Amino acid sequence: MDIENRSLLHPASIGIRLIAAALTLAATHAVAQPSSLLLNQLQYIGSHNSYHAGLGPSEAALWKRTDPATFAEIDYAHPALSRQLDDGVRQLELDIYSDPEGGRYAHPAIVEQVRKAGLQADPPFADPRVMQRPGFKVMHIQDLDQRSNCQPFTACLAEIHAWSKAHPRHLPIFILVETKRADAPAPYSTVPAAPFDSKAFDALDAEIHSVFARNEYINPDDVRGGFATLNQAIRKQGWPTLESARGKVIFLLDQRWAGPIYLQGHPSLRGRVLFTNAAPGTEDAAFTELNDGDAATIGKLVKQGYLVRTRTDADLKEPAHNDTTRRDAMLASGAQILSTDFPDGEPAASGYAVSFPDHLHARCNPLFTQAHCTAADLSP
Repeated sequence: MDIENRSLLHPASIGIRLIAAALTLAATHAVAQPSSLLLNQLQYIGSHNSYHAGLGPSEAALWKRTDPATFAEIDYAHPALSRQLDDGVRQLELDIYSDPEGGRYAHPAIVEQVRKAGLQADPPFADPRVMQRPGFKVMHIQDLDQRSNCQPFTACLAEIHAWSKAHPRHLPIFILVETKRADAPAPYSTVPAAPFDSKAFDALDAEIHSVFARNEYINPDDVRGGFATLNQAIRKQGWPTLESARGKVIFLLDQRWAGPIYLQGHPSLRGRVLFTNAAPGTEDAAFTELNDGDAATIGKLVKQGYLVRTRTDADLKEPAHNDTTRRDAMLASGAQILSTDFPDGEPAASGYAVSFPDHLHARCNPLFTQAHCTAADLSP
């Protein structure tokens, strides 16, 4: 054995190498430890009516002529869903209408109204073949405001799914689904909205299943675990970790009225896909909306473990004057999902926008100061 090899066997040398190996192992172990941060301990920016593609030129002229007040509230448009995700939006809102037979909304009344007004015809609002097929359609007001940047509902989901697969480590994406049942205002409406009953909600789950595999989204069963109710789970155990939610989507049901129908045959949302907009304290309560809530009330619910969605602006009023009072109060409230018509990348003409410092796609929730939230947790 040469001198170099004999020196490696010296007790002092062995001890040094063992210490170095232990330090390396400890450092590696520390890096490998997943974050214990929960998905509800961040704040995310969402877009309101994310699908809304605005009005055609002649449609806009007609709206301004016949109903300028409403026109002032709907005169906005968003880019493609994938573009919004690129820009950091992490909650997308899709308004859907039931169309089980197909063709129900294929001939919107506003097309004929534009013609009768002597205005130039606008470009087609959607592919006629798509509108004739059965399945949920995405739009704001049937007959009057039907232009969407994706159509039908499954196409919107497919676009989100493709973006998600291309960004496998993304922060969770919340998909807020508003099930529309109200008719458009008379005398303009010619087609009443189809009802949302248990059969329609079963079809909604089925359409989501047709695009997203079971391991690509977090559903109420995942959160409930071994608890008797979903509400017990989030109050005692909490939401899943942010790490386990990366690369996944979470479906949320917008209207409170829809909850009891969606729950039929599925107590505490067993076997369902979407989380209901539930009254705090009820068995299915994990997610709730306080779109017009005050910061103090929102903060109490956030601290109790609820996932809360609110709006930082509404009906284009605050952005028109760059009024940030409501926006700043909702940011401070701790509400996890902050919905706006003007997310980062889509500022209003006044300069109003909702964004986080350094254009991050999320930020550490100000109400969870004890949570170990780091810059690494905020990566998109």
